[in-house]
Amino acid sequence: MVFSSDPVVKVEKACIFQGMNAILQDVSFSIEKDEFIFLIGRTGSGKSSLLKTLYADLTLHMGEAEIAGFNLKGIKSKDIPYLRRKLGIVFQDFQLFNDRSVAENLYFVMKATGWKDKTKMKTKMAEVLMRVGLGSAATKMPHQLSGGEQQRVVIARALLNDPIILLADEPTGNLDPDVADGIFKLFQDINKQGTAILMATHNYDLLRKYPYRVLKCEKGVLLDSKTADISLNTSI
Repeated sequence: MVFSSDPVVKVEKACIFQGMNAILQDVSFSIEKDEFIFLIGRTGSGKSSLLKTLYADLTLHMGEAEIAGFNLKGIKSKDIPYLRRKLGIVFQDFQLFNDRSVAENLYFVMKATGWKDKTKMKTKMAEVLMRVGLGSAATKMPHQLSGGEQQRVVIARALLNDPIILLADEPTGNLDPDVADGIFKLFQDINKQGTAILMATHNYDLLRKYPYRVLKCEKGVLLDSKTADISLNTSI
């Protein structure tokens, strides 16, 4: 159980691998339960690998890391689904089932994460769709939705199990600027309600506009704006 005073994420002297290569070394940082943090860095610098390590898609070989009360060092495969129930994961490319309705996409995740009561499932589905502004979209197919609406479905899916942190990998990367702004405001609303956010992004305009903490993958290390001066004047 994670108590309110504990960090949601705590990483100490971790080494993040991309295949056989150590792409980030000596990584140490923590995330408090109400924080909103940007994760930046050039393509291939380790952003996605760091996120994948946090949700146990990549193995943590060296160092220590704990997220949502789970120790990632040596986590057993049977425990990974339980870890992911505590997290919300938002992908750039949506990863929706295109042959299933919005409701069926959400029900699939609920069944996979242990939901059984159909009445509670229906209520929760309606709740998360309303929360992302898609209250009438349950019966629609993904191809009937715009890119922004599909990303809202992905966010709704990530909220089904009331996660204590959302890990978002370039969630606005494929969206038009106006649509991306709406999605970002949705993340802000979720954060204000007590969910921590770690968002990988290439959008420097967001970083300049919102003074959130920044983690930057650069030349094999992770810089933290809490302890380092991170320039926002170069491309990422």
